[in-house]
Amino acid sequence: MGKKLCGTNYPVSIVFVVVNEFCERFSYYGMKAVLTLYFVSYLHWDKDLSTAVYHAFSSLCYFTPVLGAIIADSWLGKFKTIIYLSIVYVIGHVVKSVGAIPTVGNSTVHIALSMFGLILIAFGTGGIKPCVAAFGGDQFDEEHVAERRKFFSIFYMSINAGSVLSTFITPLLRGEVQCFGGDCYALAFGVPAVLMIVALVVFIAGSGLYKRNPPEGNILLDVCKCIGFAISKRLKRSKYGSKKKHWLDWAEEKYPVRLIQEIKMVLRVLLLFIPLPMFWALFDQQGSRWTLQATRMNLAFGNSFILKPDQMQMLNALLILVFVPIFDVVIYPLISFCSINVTPLRKMAVGMIIAALAFGAATLVEVNVVKTVVEPAPQGQCLLQVFNLAKKNVTLKIPDRDLFQQPIPYLQDPPEYVRLSLGASSKELKMVVGTSGTGGTSECNQTFTEQKAYSLILYPGATGTQCSLVEDHITKNENGNAHLRFLNTQREAIDLMVGDVSFRVPGNYSMSLNETVDRNRYPAVSCSSGSNKCSSLDLGLLDFGASYTVMLIEESNKTVAHKMEDVKANNVHIAWQIPQYVLITAGEVMFSITGLEFSYSQAPANMKSVLQAGWLLTVAFGNVIVLIVAEGAGLEQWVEFLLFAVLLVAVCIIFSIMAYFYTYADLEQLDQAYLKNTVREEDDDDELKKKTDDIDMNRIVKSTRM
Repeated sequence: MGKKLCGTNYPVSIVFVVVNEFCERFSYYGMKAVLTLYFVSYLHWDKDLSTAVYHAFSSLCYFTPVLGAIIADSWLGKFKTIIYLSIVYVIGHVVKSVGAIPTVGNSTVHIALSMFGLILIAFGTGGIKPCVAAFGGDQFDEEHVAERRKFFSIFYMSINAGSVLSTFITPLLRGEVQCFGGDCYALAFGVPAVLMIVALVVFIAGSGLYKRNPPEGNILLDVCKCIGFAISKRLKRSKYGSKKKHWLDWAEEKYPVRLIQEIKMVLRVLLLFIPLPMFWALFDQQGSRWTLQATRMNLAFGNSFILKPDQMQMLNALLILVFVPIFDVVIYPLISFCSINVTPLRKMAVGMIIAALAFGAATLVEVNVVKTVVEPAPQGQCLLQVFNLAKKNVTLKIPDRDLFQQPIPYLQDPPEYVRLSLGASSKELKMVVGTSGTGGTSECNQTFTEQKAYSLILYPGATGTQCSLVEDHITKNENGNAHLRFLNTQREAIDLMVGDVSFRVPGNYSMSLNETVDRNRYPAVSCSSGSNKCSSLDLGLLDFGASYTVMLIEESNKTVAHKMEDVKANNVHIAWQIPQYVLITAGEVMFSITGLEFSYSQAPANMKSVLQAGWLLTVAFGNVIVLIVAEGAGLEQWVEFLLFAVLLVAVCIIFSIMAYFYTYADLEQLDQAYLKNTVREEDDDDELKKKTDDIDMNRIVKSTRM
């Protein structure tokens, strides 16, 4: 008999199981929280590829639990499976962390290490997923049902606690700690790796206290073999042979009637699972598309706190802890009090509608977010803005093009980019610059390339107004920070330090490199030059997502800064994402928790693991849907959000029709059918019963973290 906690009926061994699960979930969700931005910012993949790989990884994490369950039940047992696959898990984390170190190889090496690490992590986390909770339940004696149920509440509380903490901490490690000259992804992945090592060490530390049940065989394999045998016999039957009431009845000559009846009941539930992946296709985009949306929003809460774009995912785990008791204690009883019959399938349908509304809200946010985004020019065109530093108003005429009709004032911040038609992939244009007041003109010849953005700089020269052309960076920063560059109108070079970023700006109307700086107010930027005319500059607020060009001009024998905003700052606040998170979490509570309870109540006890496998596969296929749409559709983001919302509503209608014709199962009918079975089948049934007696069929746990 195992040791108990403080005179209770709780085994001491469950402490190690709960701590192990907390650390493992911290490592998984912490790593996954920064994964999309790692693809975009570190590996420099585009947003569609980053989204596709993110969901390919998520999908693999939900395909592999089936493999883990088969290994545990048919070969190694739960304890050894957890140990061996946790080692694989740790190796994956370490490889992933090494791949995030810039000094380790080139970009090809980083991609190879990252992908190999993610594959190992997927096999590790997926493989132990069906084992840890069941192994914890195995620690209890059969008579301690209440304690076992309490354990599962604590167990799943540890999952959400690990999720909340990790999705808050790892984005901070990524953004607040600088290493190798940028965001510290190596640390953001390294800390989850350490937590997974701790999880493994803690689990091994309790090995002397565990109750270990030997592998009893996997019912899922028996189900697959029975179905395969029935299909084979059905296809081989003679045209004039006897007919069966149900195609599964063709397996009666080899498999017990009870097993066949149980499979029929399971298939009825699995049929209802077919539309469910669409819900998960929407739900799992919190870590991909919604995080990318957050990078283009205003993340500041006053002057004291700035949220990281990948921290917003934390809201889902927090809201789950709040919504589950609210729905159980307030909303569902209130609905029952109003004499409204809300069946489990109706709850799931409502959950789908609420999730669709979440993406409707995301669509509205996206429509407003993109207003500050500068869209690249199409083929045959480029973008152009003009900086007038000629100390007088100027006019600009481009032959055969109706642009810049009004004079351009001195030091005007260009209101927007204009599209310049080229008619070719590259073209040299002869422009005429006129100076107000003098009537003089000068010619400006520059070569433009299609689909690029340019700034044309007009400045005074010995023979009139001169011009130079620089290429602009119009893409918003992936982390939500600002882009900054300087244009020096003086003869001597100037050195500046903005935060921890240094700039050296050559003289004679030269432009510095475009650098990323933290969003902040910069009232006293240090600067130095040979003549000591520059000591401190006030740049004001460099806001989220904006791109700035700062003109360094000598006025009254002193260098002053004139700030131009090339790309507008993010003006939609991150708080506008809260409604979509509230809606998606409410939908999750009604869909996921209710779906688990429904499926568990509609299948025989020894088929619970089959339905668990089916449920996890709906999550996997949901991520496959996102992968296909992200890589294949090529839609604008707000259109893609709207498409997902419409598709989920359509799927909900199909699901509702299927649910309308669904008849809830009565498990007593199975027992009655079994009593009518022949004596010939009893030995086979006893064999099956031995395999499945140890499966805990009475627990229904409320979990939305698989």
